[in-house]
Amino acid sequence: MDPIQMVDLKKQYLFIKKEVDNALEEVFSSSAFINGPVVHEFQNNLEAYLNVKHVIPCANGTDALQIALMGLDLKPGDEVITADFTFAATVEVIALLKLTPVLVDVDPHTFNICPDEVERAITPKTKAIIPVHLFGQVAPMEPLLKLAEKHNLFLIEDNAQGMGAVYTFSDGTRAKTGTMGTVGTTSFFPSKNLGAYGDGGALFTNDDQLAHTLRGVVNHGMYKRYYHDVVGVNSRLDSLQAAVLKVKLKYLDFYNERRKEAALRYSQLLKDHSHIETPKRSSDCDSHVYHQYTLRIKNGKRDDLLSYLNQKNIPCGVYYPVPLHLQKAYFNETASESQYAVTNRLVDEVISLPMHSELSKDQIEYITSAVIEFFR
Repeated sequence: MDPIQMVDLKKQYLFIKKEVDNALEEVFSSSAFINGPVVHEFQNNLEAYLNVKHVIPCANGTDALQIALMGLDLKPGDEVITADFTFAATVEVIALLKLTPVLVDVDPHTFNICPDEVERAITPKTKAIIPVHLFGQVAPMEPLLKLAEKHNLFLIEDNAQGMGAVYTFSDGTRAKTGTMGTVGTTSFFPSKNLGAYGDGGALFTNDDQLAHTLRGVVNHGMYKRYYHDVVGVNSRLDSLQAAVLKVKLKYLDFYNERRKEAALRYSQLLKDHSHIETPKRSSDCDSHVYHQYTLRIKNGKRDDLLSYLNQKNIPCGVYYPVPLHLQKAYFNETASESQYAVTNRLVDEVISLPMHSELSKDQIEYITSAVIEFFR
């Protein structure tokens, strides 16, 4: 059995090595390293894959979130509601732009933002909601979209972990994550389901005017060289990363199916264990693409399990060990801990097992055997 990796980027590369090497060689030969033709080709391919009118590439996923907020022309003091249980980038950009982050609790089983908590948090100052499709599972978009419409709010999808997942509405219509709100954002960090070989990101929207604004923001506010119409930033997806992503996009659905197969195998082997809650998913397997496979350990021994697995040379992670409302940078002394009861439990219970498209059955069986052995 090969050594187990949390994410096996080397093995993934070897599978597509010839295509990637050829794509990179084309960029080197053309020397069109910035805004080369391959960037526009990848953009067009991703628009077709997502069935969205506009994809705006940028330098990374955090930039994408910041640019989305800049493009919506929010003002200092405007409130933006997002989940307390997620990576800091989501709240980081809100604070950076002098907006007011409003953190709310999440569902204990899906880990995604809770619409009831969002509704309770809405005030006259609220201008936007940012749901995160955490760990690859689609957030509850239908009720969130209804809240956004009812209160005239922007809805910004943080799709850094959910690329390729599909949401099914109550009327049977379906849409890919990142395409349902006012604007969607994503990261192409190497470990993502669709990852580059460096940093990268993108925004998605069906709003023509917003797309025009965002294209200016990512390029110093320019639509014509040296004419700056809006306040912008320098945030470009370079041609080398676009070349890699153009190749890997063709395999995204295959990668996601492999992740789902691994997740189902994990869950089958770990089912009916009193101390373990496996990831919840809907009956529609398309709604979860398993960026992470995250368990809840309910006997207070999560950290002991973490140490035990590391001793067995099984990498694992805790995403996330500290809720955002207790982070020094975003600490809110007026908040009541009762507001975050679920998140406060999750940070003590969650553990993510290795998850990637190259996991073998032998590796999964070894990992799950070790987990079960720990509880004996």
